[in-house]
Amino acid sequence: MKLKFYRFIAILILVVPGVLATIGFLHMKDALFLYFSQFGDQEANPDFRWGKMILGLIEFAVGIGFIGGWIFFRDRKRNYVAPRFKAKRRNRPGA
Repeated sequence: MKLKFYRFIAILILVVPGVLATIGFLHMKDALFLYFSQFGDQEANPDFRWGKMILGLIEFAVGIGFIGGWIFFRDRKRNYVAPRFKAKRRNRPGA
C-alpha cells in the first residue's frame, strides 16, 4: 500500500508542472487570438495584452523546464545520455 501511495505522489509531482505549462500555453494563445481578432476591425484599436503573454510565457517555461529537467536527470542516472552530459568524475591520485 505504501508503494502505491509513493507512486501516486510521484505522478502528482509531474502532473502539476504539466498543468502549469498547459495553462501558460492557453494564456499565450488567448493573448494572440484576441489581438488578431481585433486587428481586422477598423473601429477598434487593437492592443496587445503583454501582461497575459508574459505570464503565460513564464508559466510555460517553468512547467516545461521542470519536466525536461526531471527527464534529463533520470536519464543521466540510468546512463541514457550522451558522454558530454554524463556527470564528471574527479581522478584522485592514489585512490
